[in-house]
Amino acid sequence: MSRPLFRRVVVLTAVAGLTAALSACGGSDDPAPAAAGEAGGGAWPVAIENQFGTTEIPAEPERVVTVGFNDQDFVLALGGTPVGVRENLGDYDADNRPWAEQQVAGAEFPTVGGMEIDVEAVAALEPDLIVGVYSFMDQAVYDQLSGIAPTLAQTDDFADGATPWQQQTLLTGRALGKEDEAQELVADIEGRFAALVEQNPDFAGRALAVDFAGVADSAHYLFGTDDLRTQFFTDLGFAVADTSTPVSQEQLPLLDQDVLIGGGYTKDEALTDPLFAGLDVVSSDRTVYFGDYSTDLMGTLGYGSPLSLPYLLDQVAPALAQAADGDPATAVEQPAA
Repeated sequence: MSRPLFRRVVVLTAVAGLTAALSACGGSDDPAPAAAGEAGGGAWPVAIENQFGTTEIPAEPERVVTVGFNDQDFVLALGGTPVGVRENLGDYDADNRPWAEQQVAGAEFPTVGGMEIDVEAVAALEPDLIVGVYSFMDQAVYDQLSGIAPTLAQTDDFADGATPWQQQTLLTGRALGKEDEAQELVADIEGRFAALVEQNPDFAGRALAVDFAGVADSAHYLFGTDDLRTQFFTDLGFAVADTSTPVSQEQLPLLDQDVLIGGGYTKDEALTDPLFAGLDVVSSDRTVYFGDYSTDLMGTLGYGSPLSLPYLLDQVAPALAQAADGDPATAVEQPAA
């Protein structure tokens, strides 16, 4: 099983250029409701409105292909096992991602395209459901896939690629006939976020910058609320920029916020740049480094799934608390990338 992209150099890294321009919304509002009598939970047939039409699923799916960059995690989280997945485009070894170790258990899934969906490869797997909420498919590809099997695309409630994890979980659960399980899963994970927020009041309103290297050919790239990778931090109460943008050397002060998340580079690599090292957020040790694109932390943030988010909370919560406590004497113990 190979994993794609989350934008460019990690699952969510190859597409960074795409999603950086998109607007991601938070919250846990339910996705567009199905028509009366067509809700999930095992009542078939199921009909789900999407941005291109209606996904009509006549019976419980048995062969599911995921064509979105992170959709396989959502199916796995709900007890399903895809028979095919989107290829990983980045450096991350997604086959061995620790947060899905039990669900994947060394299995190798056929891949159905990298930057582009391989429609013929999808057809060869004879699916009875195709899941592509985070696929960036267009109408033409949707029509092709729908000719093979019912195809779940995102709704038009959010910009392309900007469906929050809560809605993606609920949509996927509805398509799999596991709506109740999906609601319980969302509630459980939101509860974990809420508990951490309660334990760390310093998170509330703290300005946080998320900086990735190498996105859009820029040494530094500031992510805003228009990129799904920042939702993890806003769900914890941090405030991030509204808009993603490349950051030149002259614009490095944009990164000088209460807390800085550094991705795509190590601490040692970052400190070789005297301008970066001179930022107060760096010199006063309020920076949390996620490492290069091959690390679990970068992969986890890229997936942004019901499986990866709890893992990420466990890994980075202590470092975030140390960085956000406002005490210059507190050193940040960097998480194991």
